[in-house]
Amino acid sequence: MIRAGILAVLVFTVSVLAVPSTVLADAVEPQKAVLITGASTGIGRNAAERLAAAGYFVYAGARKPADLEALNEIDNIMAVRLDVTRQDEIDAAVALVRKEGRGLWGIVNNAGVNVVAPLIEADISELEFLFDVNVYGVFRVTKAFAPLVIESKGRIVNISSISGFLSGGGYGMYSASKHAVEAFTDSLAREMEELDVFVAAIEPGNFASEIGLTRCKRRLADTDAKPYVYFEERRQQLLARCRERVEAGVENEGTPPDAVSAAIELALFEENPKDHYLVVPRQVEAGWTIAKAMEEILALNARHDHSYTRDELIELMDAYWPFAAGEKSFDDDATRSEMQAFFQRWATRGESPPE
Repeated sequence: MIRAGILAVLVFTVSVLAVPSTVLADAVEPQKAVLITGASTGIGRNAAERLAAAGYFVYAGARKPADLEALNEIDNIMAVRLDVTRQDEIDAAVALVRKEGRGLWGIVNNAGVNVVAPLIEADISELEFLFDVNVYGVFRVTKAFAPLVIESKGRIVNISSISGFLSGGGYGMYSASKHAVEAFTDSLAREMEELDVFVAAIEPGNFASEIGLTRCKRRLADTDAKPYVYFEERRQQLLARCRERVEAGVENEGTPPDAVSAAIELALFEENPKDHYLVVPRQVEAGWTIAKAMEEILALNARHDHSYTRDELIELMDAYWPFAAGEKSFDDDATRSEMQAFFQRWATRGESPPE
């Protein structure tokens, strides 16, 4: 497997994944169990149904009674009341999973919210709300359920976003939260590797989800919101689009997130999973993301005392390409040592590293 610290150098080599399920759960004994947060709608609901249909057992986290009831009607799914901002509900969910006695193979940290506002106009409460769910929620759930996953030597999958690489368009706060998820995932992966637990991130593009509709309803309900100082015209445009969307009753615009669920299944169960899964419905979204990652790498490298040449960057890319393409694996100790030695020589240009 390509470790997170190394992959960060070549994040733009990650390819788009949109493949059908190749995992045969019927061959797995005993039945593996997975927790999915935010499983009431969108990606979480789609993934829960996919994994359950494949024969895995899903603890599906949700908050509303109607959603809990609907999830419980599905074979191989047990609904769990789980608000990722409430430690008491997280602790109760851990106790429930332990009591059920199946163990826990995997966690899918999917619960998330979206807030769109210019950074200098946003209220601090909006940023706190966003991070409480998207970042602290991931931390709380991972920390609480980690002992169960360590016991099973299982896997943790964090649902990030292409916004973990992209920024702009009023998505600054949301992008900041997903950049945090990327860093959290990479750091956690290196820590958990020592405990035989694999950690990956899924970076979806713009698939059908209720996250935008929920954001609109929340924005329209805030009748006390103050006008923006610098971007009021933009705020009014956003409000107008939200009114149109809510009045039309559009809940799931865009491509269904089947490909995202397929990536989640692969990250949880395939023999040689990737550290990162970029999954987008359109080629242009892959282009935006990869180009931005490459732009930042090249800008970071440019015009300083320790810059690498174009040929040296290509040499590095060529060295890691077979691993990113799945042609080679770091699971072999000899290969891992060889590549570590190569990277040390490349990074220092053959010079002895400072003591």
